[in-house]
Amino acid sequence: TNNIIGFEALVRWQHPELGLISPVEFIPVAEETGLIIPLGLWVLREACRQLRQWQNEFSHNYHLKMSVNLSVKQFAQVDLIEQIDQILLETQLDGSHLKLEITESVLIENYEFVTEKMSQLRARNIELCIDDFGTGYSSLSYLHRFPMNTLKIDRSFVNRIGVANMVSEGSIDPTEIIRSIITLSHNLGINVVAEGVETIEQVIQLQALKCEYAQGHLFSKPLDMAKATSLLAKINSWEK
Repeated sequence: TNNIIGFEALVRWQHPELGLISPVEFIPVAEETGLIIPLGLWVLREACRQLRQWQNEFSHNYHLKMSVNLSVKQFAQVDLIEQIDQILLETQLDGSHLKLEITESVLIENYEFVTEKMSQLRARNIELCIDDFGTGYSSLSYLHRFPMNTLKIDRSFVNRIGVANMVSEGSIDPTEIIRSIITLSHNLGINVVAEGVETIEQVIQLQALKCEYAQGHLFSKPLDMAKATSLLAKINSWEK
């Protein structure tokens, strides 16, 4: 439909002396030191607060969802559910507008613990998403063992769509891999997001493959709060 259905919260470090530092540099350090836990909690709170503010400001966009990434260490916290409950209470955001993205590595941890956490999140109508699907352990058993809502096809598959001479003899066409992932997901009642979309050709191919959602620089590069608010304001004025 070419409509915005949500945002993914991204963290950037604007250092007073070094300038903008990529998360590729500081997130691994945060993971190693344990700082990812307070950092991730801050990101979750700010993302929920911002979405609730947009809902209040732009009633036409009340349907928007906010996707927030959870690291393995965050998901392993025994009080994760209590923290999320507190944030939703503080921000007055309905859980149905929140989507939590986890990587496949989370799913190989303690099965009973992960299942219980996911069931508690789904009971709050919080959606669950497997991020970067196809780059980790990629066990298809995850898709029916856990209550997932969304699967995100990794950009490494998407950016090979339409690349001339990319498929060599004996190799598999990435389009066929994407087709298989989408078909399997839909058969299991899971929706699909294609990551890293940068060309119209990729969009056309993905639409032909029945992929319902996409994100990437073709639609918008990462925006700060002010620019994202301006974008929603323009859309709101068009819809009126």
